[in-house]
Amino acid sequence: MPCTTILVGKKASCDGSTLVARNEDSGAGAYSPKKFIVVKAEDQPKTYRSVLSHVSVELPENPQRITLMPNAIDDEGLWGACGFNEARVFMTATETITSNERVLAADPLVVYKKSEGKEGEKNFVPEQIGGIGEEDLVSLVLPFIQSAREGVLRLGRLLEQYGTYEMNGIAFQDQDNIWWMETVGGHHWMARRLPDDCYAVIPNQLGLDAFDLDDAFGAKENFLCSDDLREFIEKYHLDLSLDGRFNPRDAFGSHSDSDHIYNTPRAWILQRYFNPNENIWDGEDADYRPDSDDIPWCRVPERKITVEDCKIAMSNHFQGTPYDPYGKHGDPLKRNAFRSIAVNRTNFLGLGQIRPYQPEAISCLEWLAVGCNVFNAMIPFYANVNTTPAYLSQVGPEVTTESLYWNSRLIAALADAHYSDCSNLVERYQNRLQSRCLELIHKFDRQFVEEKISAADAPAFCEKANEEIAAEARKETAHLLDKVLHAASNKMINGFSRSDA
Repeated sequence: MPCTTILVGKKASCDGSTLVARNEDSGAGAYSPKKFIVVKAEDQPKTYRSVLSHVSVELPENPQRITLMPNAIDDEGLWGACGFNEARVFMTATETITSNERVLAADPLVVYKKSEGKEGEKNFVPEQIGGIGEEDLVSLVLPFIQSAREGVLRLGRLLEQYGTYEMNGIAFQDQDNIWWMETVGGHHWMARRLPDDCYAVIPNQLGLDAFDLDDAFGAKENFLCSDDLREFIEKYHLDLSLDGRFNPRDAFGSHSDSDHIYNTPRAWILQRYFNPNENIWDGEDADYRPDSDDIPWCRVPERKITVEDCKIAMSNHFQGTPYDPYGKHGDPLKRNAFRSIAVNRTNFLGLGQIRPYQPEAISCLEWLAVGCNVFNAMIPFYANVNTTPAYLSQVGPEVTTESLYWNSRLIAALADAHYSDCSNLVERYQNRLQSRCLELIHKFDRQFVEEKISAADAPAFCEKANEEIAAEARKETAHLLDKVLHAASNKMINGFSRSDA
């Protein structure tokens, strides 16, 4: 799916947390309701079966409980999207990335094909089982790993065995490390550990611009890859470097015209946000432009990054530039020229935060926002739970004000059409709700320590805290819907009053 991912190392964040944030966006014209749930260890299957690719995978014994953000409508499989496990490891599903013809010819994707004809007849062709993909990855990996590095290695083995039907970018996070993994063709892969003092922005494009093959085949400290990646590169003449410094973006990635409209502008706008003064971003002498293919994969920010920064970044629609679709000034032809990070078809934003300064039982926060990020708020929930609030878990295909997802969708559709009248209402809602929810987190953090809550009692404590946070979200969101509905109603075309005559 079209998505955006942000990684923040522990020395680049304001409090020493590792941060991983990902928008999940549906394809054009599609919207996938999402829900926040827990899958307990005893409810994990012994054999996983993919709905889309029909592949079956035998799973290890002793799975862990995990949180998930699956599709609320179960017609194409689970699509777990992101979550924490009991070992405090956070994982995202696929950031769909791009490749080139040379790679896909050398190692074709493993695509499902339906059977042809009837079994027993002369021209019958059995179905061709596909590989694993976004539908499957979290369910196949997250319950069975103890660290971010283990996540890379387990998924790598699965990719080598079953292949994939798409190009994938996946993040793995624990308290100390963030690993970013990218697939290369149908069966190959590579992964890099994010430097602790850096952040990275990944916009639906194979992004790694440096890879130390010697480390990957030696100490494996900061780079990992499939066992035959070096031979694969050499056999198919994929290394395009002139100076011997291997650049995987050149070798495995794409540089199409569509990239310069859809992908690279998102990396450009967020590096402009996190490093506004270190480069020239505009004009003929710009160091980087929206269509630049050499924007660094990761870099050190100019100041430490907060959770709130990540929400602002994931809500970006090129404000402050000529490309803002809501802009009122400048050349109207430039507005909406590029694909914004925040689009109408964002399903949800999930951010994993692992706080090293809190007891392990309450250290993991799963921040969630649903619907279009321009008009929603990001809400923190404790991840060490066995149940989740109904306001986020009870989501179905019917539009209702009983769930955060549908409330957020309604607010966005109304406010977008009346942006000038509603943007101040939304901004006040975001500030008020996010401040209040973080205030509640501080309260429950203190209570947990002061009351010496045991590890065994921690899930029940966290569930009660999450219910109070969800109640606050429900109250504030209903209030915003009321205000936005009133503003939109006043701007209806058939409005009339006696003073109009």
